[in-house]
Amino acid sequence: MDHKHSSDLHHLWWLILVFIAGMLIYLLSPILTPFLVAGIIAYVFNPLVTKIATWKIPRSLGTILVITLLLSLFTILILILAPLLEKEVSRLIEKAPIYLETIRNSLVPWLEKYLNINLKFDIAQLKQLLTQNWQDAGGVLAKLIPSFTSGGVAIMEFFLNIVLMPVVLFYLLRDWKQLAKLVDEIIPRHWQEQVNLLARETDRVLSEFMRGQLSVMLLMSFCYGIGLWIIGLEFALPIGIVAGILVFVPYLGLGIGLILATIVALIQFQEWSNLIPVWIVFGVGQILEGMVFTPWLVGNRIGLHPVVVIFALLAFGQLFGFVGLLLALPASAVLLVWLRYVRKQYLESTLYNS
Repeated sequence: MDHKHSSDLHHLWWLILVFIAGMLIYLLSPILTPFLVAGIIAYVFNPLVTKIATWKIPRSLGTILVITLLLSLFTILILILAPLLEKEVSRLIEKAPIYLETIRNSLVPWLEKYLNINLKFDIAQLKQLLTQNWQDAGGVLAKLIPSFTSGGVAIMEFFLNIVLMPVVLFYLLRDWKQLAKLVDEIIPRHWQEQVNLLARETDRVLSEFMRGQLSVMLLMSFCYGIGLWIIGLEFALPIGIVAGILVFVPYLGLGIGLILATIVALIQFQEWSNLIPVWIVFGVGQILEGMVFTPWLVGNRIGLHPVVVIFALLAFGQLFGFVGLLLALPASAVLLVWLRYVRKQYLESTLYNS
């Protein structure tokens, strides 16, 4: 019985440590974003750095090569997407007067007739405003960026995070083995077996999710890009890449990609019937993602309930902003592993069985 009470005391200490860790994460959330992102990236690409090290290349040099590759890919993506996005916005504003006329002649009368909604707005003034100012749309992105901040401090923090992430990533990748060994050394020996068991299960879940999800993102980018290219949609490649990358956040990739493709199709074809092939592409893509790619590459063993997914997205989004949305599901999968362990120990404890 004493041994059982001692075991329960150990579990109580675990709960206290988890509570303290949760409070620290909450209090330090404004500065944790670059460290969390760097940690996730380091976890994903540590096997690659380790593989490079087996080729007799120093780990520091291998780390630099991997980071250079990642930064190059990110830069290429930005250089491809940013000009195309600004060009598409310019074309949308240029074509907007035509759509305003369509709204006034078709949609407004329909709303008034069937829904008894009376819309009154000055079409002529809107057309004049858009026609006169569409040339400035190329710089709209640069003009909008400052409005998303609350001042010079926010701008400084943003750029500091951008600079800090590669630095943190370099040290994490280079010293991954030493850091893992250090963590293992500070774990009490009588907890080591349990911690190692949880660590292996956590690594299995994260590996299944992170690396599998990266494969899903690549496949969906290819499928969306090829599908939109086959139906002759302009900017099929950037829209496909954006939609594929954003499938990491449930429903966001489908929503953003569908909206962008629909807008481009309206501008390019100017016929509602031409939207059907676009919607078919995204419908087929959603079926492939949900029924083929995700079960095949990610698997169903993570076991996150849809309600848990929604709560995780909202909670992590509140704590870490947009980056939190990206971290929500893998972090929730890890928490699920630990909560399953806590539940099992609780059901075996004297507190539950007494």
